[in-house]
Amino acid sequence: MMAGSDGKSAVAGGLARHIPVLARQVFEQLSPHDGVYIDGTFGAGGHTRGILQTAGTRVIGIDRDRDAIAGGFDLVDSSAGRLTLVEDRFSNLAAVARSLGHEAVDGIVLDLGVSSMQLDQAERGFSFRNDGPLDMRMGGEGPSAADLVNAASERDLALIIATLGEERFARNIAREIIKARAEQKIATTGVLSNIVSKVVRIRPGEMHAATRTFQALRMFVNDELGELAAALDAAERMLKPGGRLVVLSFHSLEDRIVKTYLAEHGRTPAGSRHQPEVVHAPPSFVELTRKPAVADDDEVTVNPRSRSAKLRAAERTGAAPTGGDLSHLLPRLPPLADVMRGR
Repeated sequence: MMAGSDGKSAVAGGLARHIPVLARQVFEQLSPHDGVYIDGTFGAGGHTRGILQTAGTRVIGIDRDRDAIAGGFDLVDSSAGRLTLVEDRFSNLAAVARSLGHEAVDGIVLDLGVSSMQLDQAERGFSFRNDGPLDMRMGGEGPSAADLVNAASERDLALIIATLGEERFARNIAREIIKARAEQKIATTGVLSNIVSKVVRIRPGEMHAATRTFQALRMFVNDELGELAAALDAAERMLKPGGRLVVLSFHSLEDRIVKTYLAEHGRTPAGSRHQPEVVHAPPSFVELTRKPAVADDDEVTVNPRSRSAKLRAAERTGAAPTGGDLSHLLPRLPPLADVMRGR
């Protein structure tokens, strides 16, 4: 699905449905000017609205969630032809931009994780607080979270929940899931939440017992870390010299991937006097945030979701893209297809 506009009205789009996390810092690091920008996670359009406030900017908004694209049509209509929305994965941002006639862009912003709109829609199955079908698919394609929990082996479920959810009770949770599904298929978020809550005991004020498990299943079903690595590689190929990359993460594994990628692509490896001289490719990025930007107390009070946010930014150099295999950035997990076979 693609939406464009040839209208003449000024940018408006009405009030954003939510305030994006670290909006000011994202804008400052992106430093938009007359040029083309990619918002790889359009969502409710908060970052896109900020970019379009700068005269002469044009935005390609990408989202794999059809509802997010449909929700942005009003902003497209009011953008005077400066916004195009495309339903796709942000890992395909290079192909999307080129299909629209752009061989390079001036900036890319990636706001990772699940959006507040997705959490608020019980029928999407992302939230343990609102009972609904256990889905969690951002784009609606492929196996759902229900398919996963009803087919995966106990070993694979434990590995996924421990790795992506960083849940120390992962083995016990996986065992309870297997026991429960032997009696009846696990089809709703409420049922799964109750299963996890029997294992994970929390104190008043702590996060919900099912938080880490739901996070892990969502990330695995949507291959969120693989998508991130592919998007970083695409950004290196698509950014002009001087172009900015801004990534906002909400999970330690996401932030670790971004941090490692920018470190590896932002320095020239030191040589050794004991080894033959090796010609290394010059760095393709200059890091702009040695330490990630985080939300202050005022923002956390207004928007608790911002508590875990970390923002990293880098500027593209004139060096050729280095490319290469990025699998070392990802945790060792079996492919979704293998897991679905209950190997």
